[in-house]
Amino acid sequence: MARRIADEVLFPAAMAVDAADRVPPTHLDLLAAHGFYGLAAPADAGGLGIEDRATASRVIEILASGCLTTTFVWLQHQSAVVAAAGGPLRDEWLAPLARGERRAGVVLAGLRPGPPSVRARAVDGGYVIDGNAPWVTGWGMVDVLYTAARTEDDTVVGVLLDAVAGPALSVMPLAMVAAAASGTVRVRFDGYFAPHARVAGTMPYAQWPERDAAGLRGNGSLALGVAGRCLRLLGAGTGPLDAARAALDGATPATMPQARAAASALAMRAATAAVVSAGSRSVLAGEHPQRLLREAMFLLVFGSRPAIREALLRRLDFIDGADGPS
Repeated sequence: MARRIADEVLFPAAMAVDAADRVPPTHLDLLAAHGFYGLAAPADAGGLGIEDRATASRVIEILASGCLTTTFVWLQHQSAVVAAAGGPLRDEWLAPLARGERRAGVVLAGLRPGPPSVRARAVDGGYVIDGNAPWVTGWGMVDVLYTAARTEDDTVVGVLLDAVAGPALSVMPLAMVAAAASGTVRVRFDGYFAPHARVAGTMPYAQWPERDAAGLRGNGSLALGVAGRCLRLLGAGTGPLDAARAALDGATPATMPQARAAASALAMRAATAAVVSAGSRSVLAGEHPQRLLREAMFLLVFGSRPAIREALLRRLDFIDGADGPS
């Protein structure tokens, strides 16, 4: 079903979405109607019940091969589903999230190393959230933001906050060269009160790096989706794509940065080949190759980490004072 949606609905509309202000609601409604909003949620909650990481990643890849922007918005939702499935919000939130009746974005800025940019302060009845999140996707298309904030004692607090602008939550749109219809904005929290009824759970910040490493696999599927579409446009074999997928599926936390870098580099290489193969028409705004090249560039940095960036720079031979490509 993911392949059918990607090839028959998403890809034919990808250029229109690329030029739009917002992902068409019909795209997201279609994914919800077929259970994809509950990718990992149990079937009795309205989800697909996919527990195998490789299978879930394959679904992400296939959808991204149709339209990266649509898939990018939809993928943010999955963090809220996982949080609701394993915590105190399950009874109230899991089913509507899994069915796509309530849709979520994600705020993870509070988890970056160093002083937290999104902070939580315990008060009577809940927490007060303050700080800045530089990248939040899906604004105008989501109902809630699954927000990870850190307390003074370095505890991560996961909360569901209503995605409604007001005195305590302000947004600034970001102009991006790819996935511009994703509703990606900068968010500022100023004393946003989150009641205990919206707290999905807490964990020591020291446990986050291990969980983060385990969750990096899915983002790599976005790059594989772009690469796969380029290879299909080229009429090329899938050997490089299969190898990159196998590397991601078999990666450990220690080897994941290299596997992620390889996937992003493949997308960029395949998109460049698609541009060259299509010739001069590739520079026209309505052509797929230039869109895919911009998206591949975007995926060089989306969901990155220092180790992934370093691995990519080493592939380009531009790191630690290197003179340039050999």
